[in-house]
Amino acid sequence: MKAWLALEDGAFFEGRGFGAEGEVTGEVVFNTSLTGYQEILTDPSYKGQIVTMTYPHIGNCGINAQDEESRQPWVEGFVIKELSPVVSNFRSEMSLDAYMKKHNKIGIQGIDTRKLVRVLRDQGAQKGVLSTVDGDRKRLVSKAKESPGLVGMDLVKEVTCREPYELGQDLSEGYSWGLPQIRTRYKIAAIDSGIKFNILRKLKQHGLDTTVYPASTSAAEILKGNPSGVFLSNGPGDPASVPYMVETVRELIGKVPIFGICFGHQILGQALGGVTSKLKFGHRGGNHPVMDLRTEKIEITSQNHGFVVDIDSLQGGEVELTHINLNDKTLEGLRHKKHPLFSVQYHPENSPGPHDSDYLFERFYRLIEEPERV
Repeated sequence: MKAWLALEDGAFFEGRGFGAEGEVTGEVVFNTSLTGYQEILTDPSYKGQIVTMTYPHIGNCGINAQDEESRQPWVEGFVIKELSPVVSNFRSEMSLDAYMKKHNKIGIQGIDTRKLVRVLRDQGAQKGVLSTVDGDRKRLVSKAKESPGLVGMDLVKEVTCREPYELGQDLSEGYSWGLPQIRTRYKIAAIDSGIKFNILRKLKQHGLDTTVYPASTSAAEILKGNPSGVFLSNGPGDPASVPYMVETVRELIGKVPIFGICFGHQILGQALGGVTSKLKFGHRGGNHPVMDLRTEKIEITSQNHGFVVDIDSLQGGEVELTHINLNDKTLEGLRHKKHPLFSVQYHPENSPGPHDSDYLFERFYRLIEEPERV
């Protein structure tokens, strides 16, 4: 099955399709992780995007239910150099090809992904179209140009839960916590803009029993549940396109301890008076160096974002900038000097990625335990 990928700048690639047949549009981005393709496919933050893996050999571990990060894959399309013909992991339940077919997701292999990534690095993330039904270059490029892109798009409403729920035991099976459970357990609320399962597992591991709320839930409704803290999750799309979430978080500030990750960091940044902007090609991978400005300790972090809180928009005042990306000096973390809240742009939940940033969940627990120790 032939497949074609076209970008809005006219770049065109021909390869072989796998997974489902059809045609999709989305923002074409790349991820530099060597492992974790299943976690990437099922990360709701990738809604609206066609993801390219820079590692050339994908699919050899297959797919298993325990490693999914949400209820389904969210990527619009998947671009790889070579699909492994052999699945050798003992935990595998099906092949990547079968999984993509099951969920009606389109993939393309056999293209020069290094060339594609160089285009995206030079020109920036672009709107694109992936097709197994139309090979006409001019027509596909035109479709890419006419596709909506991510700027101004509220994709949170498509990935958030519809009703509140609590973390089920089924998400915990197969995972060991590693922390003593003889400690006070607190009940917190999580605002779901595309939350990953492993974030819920890490919150539970650190003594936080979580009720997950839809992104449109008001501050009054959340406070009605009397949570000891509020968590703001990761998510897709343009953070400036969800003013209802910004208003909710603004109303929560000072009333309850808050911890935000990725999209949640961007929402919190806006609630504190900052503004967000789009990066040229984003940060996506498992090896991004971040410095804690207070300790000058460097963490190797897992990241997935195309927007950032502008660092200059929060300079001065009562917000302290706590972390910075060492590759491009963009903002990676903040805290308030008076209110019990903090956030990071990267992903400390370790799936995939190293364990350098796991301490942030413990920091949230301690902040709930003693909120006056801001």
